[in-house]
Amino acid sequence: MLGGLLPLFVLAHCSHHLLTALTIPLSPMIRSDFSLDYTYAGWVISAFNLSYGIGQLPGGWLADRIGPRLMITLGICGVAVAGFFVGLSHSFGMMIVFLALMGVMGGGYHPAAPPMISSLVEPTHRGRALGLHMIGGGASFFLSPLVATAIAAYWGWRGSFIGLAVPTMAFGIFFHLLLKKRGGGGPQEKAPRHRAPERVPAPRGLRPLIIFIFMSTFTAAVLFTVMSFIPLFLVDNIGYSKETAGAFFAIIYSAGLWVSPIGGYLSDRFGSIPVILIVLLLTGPVIFLLNFVTSWLGIAILLLALGVIIYVRMPVSELYILSRTPEGKRSAILGVYFFSSMEGGGILTPVMGYMIDHLGFFASYSLAASIITLTTLICGLLLRGEWQLKR
Repeated sequence: MLGGLLPLFVLAHCSHHLLTALTIPLSPMIRSDFSLDYTYAGWVISAFNLSYGIGQLPGGWLADRIGPRLMITLGICGVAVAGFFVGLSHSFGMMIVFLALMGVMGGGYHPAAPPMISSLVEPTHRGRALGLHMIGGGASFFLSPLVATAIAAYWGWRGSFIGLAVPTMAFGIFFHLLLKKRGGGGPQEKAPRHRAPERVPAPRGLRPLIIFIFMSTFTAAVLFTVMSFIPLFLVDNIGYSKETAGAFFAIIYSAGLWVSPIGGYLSDRFGSIPVILIVLLLTGPVIFLLNFVTSWLGIAILLLALGVIIYVRMPVSELYILSRTPEGKRSAILGVYFFSSMEGGGILTPVMGYMIDHLGFFASYSLAASIITLTTLICGLLLRGEWQLKR
């Protein structure tokens, strides 16, 4: 019923993030416009991230009950409407309100899309399918900073939000009509007829799943706080212009154009736990080394490494959760997973800003690197019984 739609899901993921990807690369311009310190700059990013995390819980719950199609549509068109009004904001308070609204409206996309995509493929190829879906997110996070900074050079950061809201809305309407025509994503959507009912592995209790979700989401939240200040780091510590820093930030997300399918394949081949442990153990050293590089090449390599880490972690985490959750509860569990990651990042970002204001980038980034490494080692030991399990 839904065959042939996977490439369009890639485009849907891209359109969903066209606007959500703008706040961080445009943060130097927003900071200058409103004369913000690092702490308040962190709150600008958290306004979206906290509400985006909160939106995942009802979004996942509703997707399991009313079907994913409506939640995917709201996750695209709702973001477009709110992002348009962010562009019309001429006060700090109004901007915060519409960034928060953008997060709430976008919260249903991620809990709804992966379970729907999983119905397109056999379980043995699910990691690769989820990895392909991640290309859409990587493409938007890569292209949006480049397009947005080019628009902002002529019409300011507000023009970037307004300009990208239009194609986002157009695709959201098109994709909704297409899914409705194909009969996919409704409340009674079932697995394809040619597939037998899927067997979920015998449960080993909730403990491994809880530990895995905590490890993946907490380390992602800490990494997000580091990334949130990279454009400001490049402006204040390295001396880049605001436009160059915003465009340079896109290097992180260029990895999303090619890495995610590889991460999904490795997870299908070797299992989720070994793959995610390796990439998370690499995260700490990469963050720590940001304190020492000054050349554009060194910075580019480290930012690209962060991108590889992000886009391997995401499909691997989704695959592990989907493979250990009954079909009727997948969106709800994914909602918890995305909620934890987004809320963690939203809460910790102002904390990171406060630390940078008082301790500087070196101490703040070094502490973040240590926390990620220690968390990974502890959780990895607690999950040692899962190391040999596939997916």
